[in-house]
Amino acid sequence: MTYRIGIDVGGTHTDAVILDGQNMLHAKTKVATTEDVGGGIQEAIRVLLAESGIQPAQIASAMLGTTHCTNAIVERTRLSKIGVIRIGAPATDAIPPYADWPQDLLEAVFAGSTIVHGGHEYTGQRLSRLDEEEIRRMGAQWRGKVKAVAVTSVFSPVDASDELRAKQLLQEELGAEVAISLSHEIGNIGLLERENATILNASLTEAAQQMVSGFQQSLSANGIENAHIYLSQNDGTLMTAEYARRFPVLTIASGPTNSVRGASFLCGIEDALVVDVGGTTTDIGVLTKGFPRESSLVAQIGGVRTNFRMPDLLSFGLGGGTRIRGLGAEPQVGPDSVGYRLSKEGLIFGGEVLTASDVAVAVGQAQIGDAQKVAHLPADDVQRVYQKMTVMVEEAIDRMKTSAEPVPAILVGGGSILLPDQLQGVSEVIRPENYEVANAIGVTIAQVSGQIDRIYANETRTREEILEDCQQLAIAEAVRAGALPETVKIVDIEEVPLAYLSGNAVRMRAKAVGELFPVAARAIRG
Repeated sequence: MTYRIGIDVGGTHTDAVILDGQNMLHAKTKVATTEDVGGGIQEAIRVLLAESGIQPAQIASAMLGTTHCTNAIVERTRLSKIGVIRIGAPATDAIPPYADWPQDLLEAVFAGSTIVHGGHEYTGQRLSRLDEEEIRRMGAQWRGKVKAVAVTSVFSPVDASDELRAKQLLQEELGAEVAISLSHEIGNIGLLERENATILNASLTEAAQQMVSGFQQSLSANGIENAHIYLSQNDGTLMTAEYARRFPVLTIASGPTNSVRGASFLCGIEDALVVDVGGTTTDIGVLTKGFPRESSLVAQIGGVRTNFRMPDLLSFGLGGGTRIRGLGAEPQVGPDSVGYRLSKEGLIFGGEVLTASDVAVAVGQAQIGDAQKVAHLPADDVQRVYQKMTVMVEEAIDRMKTSAEPVPAILVGGGSILLPDQLQGVSEVIRPENYEVANAIGVTIAQVSGQIDRIYANETRTREEILEDCQQLAIAEAVRAGALPETVKIVDIEEVPLAYLSGNAVRMRAKAVGELFPVAARAIRG
């Protein structure tokens, strides 16, 4: 029998599980996340193998959800120096690349940028001839100075030929070892936001390589040599390691979506709120047909506006390690946390820092650590703090709902033991078995997806032909990401007529989902 390992790296804990082909749970663990991340992953794998008795050679697949790339952007570290080419002169000269970027992030990635002639209208009509000579010149200029290049062409989701030609020219000048990110493969309609997403993707080249290589090393250190490796995307699905190297920006915000998918899987519920409480933050997402609801807002990543897909999540500073200050009339809850140091610094574990976990134990909500170490805290004061913690969650739930009607809420994450069994605005509080490792289960059972966003001018094609083309492109993208072709199906399609454009233009979005391998069962047991 073969097995698969799923790992989700959080700010406080690294959670891991082993499942078999029938989705039976054979082992689970939570270990402290280490500063180098890889150490925690390696230890989690060691514990799983030791507890389950499963041999390393029996592990056929390994899945990872991590904040590695998110942290690289937020912390301005491990980012690659890149060149940027925008194709669209003279029509797009008014606003240069990197407009409104935070200065420190700009300095971390900038190696040069240029705007060259070329590009298309939304109808596919050419704006101007592609300036191949300038692209070659910039490639020669950046030789030895950049790790990647980001290429964006005006309306490339309609006609990507200029971006593809630019990639060919740059590879001839720079060599195959320099990664080329193309905007039509990453972002949606909207030149500047799509360009920003492409620049971020290119800047994560080295971080992505470290992420994948570190995971491979952690597996090898435990004797797992031949497992297929996958990483989670921010829509709750998976991609191959090679796909992740090409599109590392898709891993951003993938952690909370793993919890949302895991919660749905554990409960067999496809429409609900999911409240994921970790050691540092609480993340609230919305399940829609078993997948996280996508945000309709412009995504801000590290202070940069982008327009690629992002889950609709609300995160705030409340977790098991959240610091509590000022017991009394005006207590302060967070937003900072002791994180993975909770087991050393929290009062209930013999430390000296008052945390949310200490308060939950003091009021009798949770049974962890040594309750005697918080018995001296004034009952009225800790009750006041606990009430404030509960109200924070209830207000956040209210913000995520689309109506005033109560909805079911699934509580997952190790920190969910802090929350009561009744919440305002919630029809039912659900605590599934294995709730504390829902994120790791979510990444282990995830499917593979492909998504397409295109504008079509349907003067020459019928609506049925456009629908078929968009769906086939989405299916092909899912297969490229690692899905078995025979399992892929369209799960969502959106058609938006663009009345403000001539030519009967329409915007089409399609999402296809498939399996990594045949699945015989869809419910966790064990």
